[in-house]
Amino acid sequence: MSTDDAAATAEVVDEKEAARRAFAEDFGLFWEAAGSPRMEGRILGYLLIMDAPYISSADLASVLNASAGSVSTTTRRLVEGGWVRRHAIPGDRSHYFRMENDVWGGWLAGERRFLEKQRDLMERGLELGFTDGDARQRLINGRDYMTWVISYHRKMLVDWEAAKAERDGTPKP
Repeated sequence: MSTDDAAATAEVVDEKEAARRAFAEDFGLFWEAAGSPRMEGRILGYLLIMDAPYISSADLASVLNASAGSVSTTTRRLVEGGWVRRHAIPGDRSHYFRMENDVWGGWLAGERRFLEKQRDLMERGLELGFTDGDARQRLINGRDYMTWVISYHRKMLVDWEAAKAERDGTPKP
């Protein structure tokens, strides 16, 4: 490869990387507008469109111009929420992260666990003995709403798998 070819290749890589970083920033703003921390959105945005199968926390901090502590705290929250997975490399103590190809279906399942916890809290509130008035009605409505939404989540996951199968031309699950 000539020097000119190498420079042209580096320029394309730099343009792609600049576009990734800009996308991550835009995703971060979108995420923040929805009420979540911007750093979460920046990390998710970058992971959505990166070429590599995983990235180290140090590299995430570098490409996003963020502190190591911010990346560490945020990736921990994203892992707990099911948005991001840790990736281990044998013999390497660094932390690596990746996003599953169907993070959205996984998120839906994770949201259902959150709703189940809310439903259980409503049930616990009812066990406290609020037998009259508005408090009891709010707790009953909360519990029953969560139960209803949880059952709908199951249907949505089945429908999502069927939609992916149809899109991909594969047999339905």
